[in-house]
Amino acid sequence: MKRWGVIVLTVGLIFTGGLSICLIGKRSLQVSQTKREDVSSLTREAEEALNKGDFIEARKIFKRILEEVTDIKKIEEVRKKLEEINMKILFSSIIDECSKEYVVKPNDTLIKIAKRFNTTVELIKRANGLTSDIIKPAQRLKVNVCKFSLVIDKSQNLLFLKRNNEVIKTYIVATGKGNSTPTGKFKIVNKIKNPTWFKTGAVIPPDSPQNILGSRWLGLDIKGYGIHGTKEPDNLGKQITLGCIRMTNQDVEELYDILPLGTEVIIVE
Repeated sequence: MKRWGVIVLTVGLIFTGGLSICLIGKRSLQVSQTKREDVSSLTREAEEALNKGDFIEARKIFKRILEEVTDIKKIEEVRKKLEEINMKILFSSIIDECSKEYVVKPNDTLIKIAKRFNTTVELIKRANGLTSDIIKPAQRLKVNVCKFSLVIDKSQNLLFLKRNNEVIKTYIVATGKGNSTPTGKFKIVNKIKNPTWFKTGAVIPPDSPQNILGSRWLGLDIKGYGIHGTKEPDNLGKQITLGCIRMTNQDVEELYDILPLGTEVIIVE
């Protein structure tokens, strides 16, 4: 009898469990469908916000969408849209949680303001549509107040621009062949426009076809290593450099304008 009791109980559990699985399956399907409907609705809201020029609201909605979607293709699509919005906000007069309005005082200069807020003259100019360094008292300027940092992933050949510890843009880069790019925590210690390449036994001027550094140099506090442009953009995404981090000229020029000296750079395997 005890054996039969165990068998009956086991059979009952199997059927009950099966029923539970069916119910859970239906519930999961309903939740999944609800999420898909929510994502479609949220996407329409985000696009409407973009059409109205409300980039802050659009960014908020796309972040919510990113939390809901599971399809890799959709995730990548939303991520790219978010990064586009992030850069539009950064390079415009829109005030967000990482910026403030600053009223220019007598004797102020862009250099003084940039130093005060640990930002760059170039970023202030781009955010405010300035074409010269001339500013006037009582003029209102948007200035960035959050800290930037970089993370470089050698295994993926990707560089992540972070602001206030949140990734705001992803760049494809090239790193050192033979895994020669050093790992660790570094800082940007110098910035050079149209750099000269001091190659072993030679000095290669900026306009030379043999100069591999491109249009900008962001030097790290480890001798001989930095982030720079390239004249061979087709070779990005590979481990192909002499150890430095290589980007398109357009991308490195963007980082040059954004990042102040002292910016932290973390390089991982």
